[in-house]
Amino acid sequence: MNQRLPRILFAGLALLLGACAAQSPKPESENMPKTEPVPPVAAVHPHDVVSPQGTRQDEYYWLRDDTRSNPEVLGYLEAENAYRKAMTAHTQALEDRVYGEIIARVKQDDSSVPYRKRGYWYYTRYETGKEYPVYARKSGSLEAAEQPMLNVNELAVGHEFYQVGALAIAPNDRLLAYVEDTVGRSQFRLRIKDLETGVTLPDMIENVDPYLAWTADSGSLLYVEKHPETLLGYRVRRHVLGTEPAADPIVYEQDDESFYTSVQPTKDERYLLIVAQSTVSTEVRYADAADPELGFHVFLPRERDHEYQVDHLGDRWIIRSNWQAPNFRLLEAIVGQEGDRANWRELVAHRDDAFIHGFDVFKDFLAIEERSGALRKIRIRPWDGAADFFIAADEPAYTTALGENAEIDTHIVRYEYTSLTTPKTVYDYDIQTGERQLMKRDPVLGDFDPANYRTELLWATARDGMKVPVSLVYRKEFVRDGHAPLLQYGYGSYGLSRDPAFSITRLSLLDRGFVYAIAHVRGGQEMGRRWYDQGRLLNKINTFTDFIDVTHFLVHEGYADPKRVAAMGGSAGGLLMGAIANMAPGDYRAIVTQVPFVDIVTTMLDENIPLTTNEFDEWGNPEQKPYYDYMLSYSPYDNVAGNEYPAMFVTTGLWDSQVQYFEPAKWVARLRARKTGTNPLLFRTTMEAGHGGKSGRFQRYREIAEEYVFILDQSGIAE
Repeated sequence: MNQRLPRILFAGLALLLGACAAQSPKPESENMPKTEPVPPVAAVHPHDVVSPQGTRQDEYYWLRDDTRSNPEVLGYLEAENAYRKAMTAHTQALEDRVYGEIIARVKQDDSSVPYRKRGYWYYTRYETGKEYPVYARKSGSLEAAEQPMLNVNELAVGHEFYQVGALAIAPNDRLLAYVEDTVGRSQFRLRIKDLETGVTLPDMIENVDPYLAWTADSGSLLYVEKHPETLLGYRVRRHVLGTEPAADPIVYEQDDESFYTSVQPTKDERYLLIVAQSTVSTEVRYADAADPELGFHVFLPRERDHEYQVDHLGDRWIIRSNWQAPNFRLLEAIVGQEGDRANWRELVAHRDDAFIHGFDVFKDFLAIEERSGALRKIRIRPWDGAADFFIAADEPAYTTALGENAEIDTHIVRYEYTSLTTPKTVYDYDIQTGERQLMKRDPVLGDFDPANYRTELLWATARDGMKVPVSLVYRKEFVRDGHAPLLQYGYGSYGLSRDPAFSITRLSLLDRGFVYAIAHVRGGQEMGRRWYDQGRLLNKINTFTDFIDVTHFLVHEGYADPKRVAAMGGSAGGLLMGAIANMAPGDYRAIVTQVPFVDIVTTMLDENIPLTTNEFDEWGNPEQKPYYDYMLSYSPYDNVAGNEYPAMFVTTGLWDSQVQYFEPAKWVARLRARKTGTNPLLFRTTMEAGHGGKSGRFQRYREIAEEYVFILDQSGIAE
């Protein structure tokens, strides 16, 4: 393979020289044509991808390097990065301006609302100019001296990437367990800190998932070990402080690779839970946290198409279950009697028009997150038999979510409220008086005024007659005359809903006249479980056509200029972007696709790639012909054609464990070789990060500014 290295390096050198010539021409060449940057040309080396359904040829398969060390592959990615920089040199000043606008809105020394647990007040704060948070607490009252637990800025020194994935305070309130990732691969390292002495203990365990659960005596904890190849969390081990991690006993081992495994305590910390969860099935095990032997019991054996979650209150389990209830219902069972569903008693019945998203337990009431009318709401169910009620909202399109409610014996429920025009707001709601107390609204510095913006919830008719909800936001001066640029966002997979929420960065688009829309396409769960089922497996194409039909609706209704429509989506939403680029390239001026899942057939055929086996119930197993043929019909990589594609900006992270970098790399290479026209195709590989991009908050703002300016430039808005 080394014989191809010079060609790639030469292409990178050529584009860099071209960029330099374009930016700094010599005086004597002022009248000569400027040299355009030259895009990298990936070498073509046919490779057979074999399956029971036949053989496909992949000319760019060589870009897969699981070691991330092949100089030829790295050279190609760096050449693409250099080409992107050369092609965006003319917008660098605008990018700096947009980045400056975003930073100017951020209160850099901000902190979260403290919450109380066992006499301590916990919160997270940021310091001016620093990339990472400080996790801290105060004992007894908020007037007490601060006790910093973790200063992530200090931990991140010397690392290009650093992330704390989970924290768990031991029941003795002295020990803190946390996991850290210094690569971006989501292979975390477990550490334990003594908060009384400030000393980090020598106990250190590599390659774990971000799930932790302490035993009642604070002498040991459960963690989830990752498989070294598939990166699936598959073994639950118990670590006793001060012992050799290599000898940690296996408490549970998952033998079905379609399941994820996690550990957690119940809210009252009476029990420890081992949760095995697939797309369509759940199995929970529980043990008394004070039992020295940790004897685990199966709550209810796994059963296909039965999902459930549990928590504990008093002498009973509270259960969220879709047993005979597609949109879920809530039930209860006495501890020890949960294994027979005949002993379950219904608390909140199933409804066809409302989806139970989640719940939280309190001594005197149950707090329920419910989706109805495409919106996420909070319902309160008192235990004394009084009528249920909703916590009121103030706007037509909004999101409410339960906040940090660490205590059970309280009549206060903390929740968060946000909309496309309202920054995240934390309220404490008193269920006895009905009064809500504003605890904090995320500050937005500068001249921001929510009254200058408007939000709507619309319903677009899809081609099969379904009504697709659409959340919109724009400035109050907006006129619906078909002249505004539009950025439309979508996701539509895994039953994950993209709720309308405020963005401090998005203001830089809205203030330049953009309309921003979230298309709540099928594959999410905004409209209940049926909405999800209609956008997965052999119904997946509904996700893509819904998005396109929303675009047509917004253009027809005068919300958008048809020549200035941009689209954005990431991960599985990047699959959506790749599909619409193939299916309706003429409907979009620009597409930003972040860490896109675009080579679905090849990935789902390879069970060694992380996440593959977990997702057969999401996409289908291509070993079976109906799924193979269906996936092949929409796979973005397999359907690249000789079209004039929109301007496209594609991103990835070299260490991404969720969507491997080589998927978007191959896709870009094939697009370059086959597409027609002159619309730019730019590709950014973050060499020191994974699925979520760079780890620092300001670093991430810089990446967003670059993506936004690409859209602004393609929309003809350059300053």
